Amino acid sequence: MELAQEWKDYEILDMADGQKLERWGKQVLIRPDPQIIWKEKTYPELWKKANATYLRSNTGGGNWEYKTKLPESWKIHYKNLTFQIKPMGFKHTGLFPEQAVNWDWMTQKIKSAGRNIKVLNLFAYTGGATVACLSAGASVCHVDSSKGMVAWAKENVIASGLQEKPVRYLIDDVVKFVQREIRRNNKYDAIIMDPPSYGRGTNGEVWQFENNIYDLVRLCTQILTPNPLFFLINSYTTGISAKVLENILWETVQKHKQGKLSSGEIGLPMKHSSLVLPCGIYGRWEEKENG
Repeated sequence: MELAQEWKDYEILDMADGQKLERWGKQVLIRPDPQIIWKEKTYPELWKKANATYLRSNTGGGNWEYKTKLPESWKIHYKNLTFQIKPMGFKHTGLFPEQAVNWDWMTQKIKSAGRNIKVLNLFAYTGGATVACLSAGASVCHVDSSKGMVAWAKENVIASGLQEKPVRYLIDDVVKFVQREIRRNNKYDAIIMDPPSYGRGTNGEVWQFENNIYDLVRLCTQILTPNPLFFLINSYTTGISAKVLENILWETVQKHKQGKLSSGEIGLPMKHSSLVLPCGIYGRWEEKENG
């Protein structure tokens, strides 16, 4: 498992009984997590310091309970990147800190490529990967079906001082966008995707991970440049193994472009503990070194 352990503005302070106690900059939040099935709190006293708790409803969804007034939004930093954090209606804050593992990997690949890299970021959410790739010197096409998420991504790009970098934002259904790029003969050196388990496109198009991921990756092979740099799939879909993502890349990208395949889990370490929270999986294809 690869751990996002270079954060200074984020940390898991404790976790037990289906909840994690997290510090986001100066704010301490309690949020639910289904992976945390052990009962004992390591640092019970710390939980009293939480500024807000997300409470799940028995009928679905939930709400935030505030002990102290939180800012409407605040900034946190990861290395040279800056992100806007906002507590959302469904437990989220607009950032998945474990993704720092993938940001670091992409940044290193882009910086060491020795050429201009054109990145396509699909299901791009609030733009963590977009910001990372722009900061490394790539140009980015950022695609998401949610107008609100794309607006938030722009805020993150501006917060990181990257607004003058080459970035395009599109509010679009991902599959339809890729199909149009095929017709336009537009090509990309790197493709990133973080598909939801289930979702709807801009016009109500239904996305279901198990039914649609293979076809989308296969479509994307048609918009890769002759010498692509990398292809990354990230997933939080329950029941899917990281090896499945690697197998999909082997059946699609690897059949056209001989490179290196890998897959695995990403996670977050708990402060002052050997406990680790599993947070998702990845599959990667990358060009072979020295050609």
